Amino acid sequence: MTNVLKLVNEIVVPQELWACSILPQGILEKWIFPDGSRVEAGDPLATIRIEDSLHELMAPARGRLSIAVKANGIVDPGTVLGTIKRNMPAG
Repeated sequence: MTNVLKLVNEIVVPQELWACSILPQGILEKWIFPDGSRVEAGDPLATIRIEDSLHELMAPARGRLSIAVKANGIVDPGTVLGTIKRNMPAG
């Protein structure tokens, strides 16, 4: 099996954030980086509120952030909040 470098990584709301919650939706409170920013894998990207708990989402990869869901947007488990596009070297 070969390792394949993904060129686009989705930023997805993890299902497990709802493990103890009875409400089916959360709110994307804020983005830490603006749209178009360069981010590193593991950088904090956004905060989501589910009931009274705040959860921080981390960048799944290094690249350029593209935001699909704006701050204060309603999110469900599995919602794609945006993507991170990996920069390809010229050549």
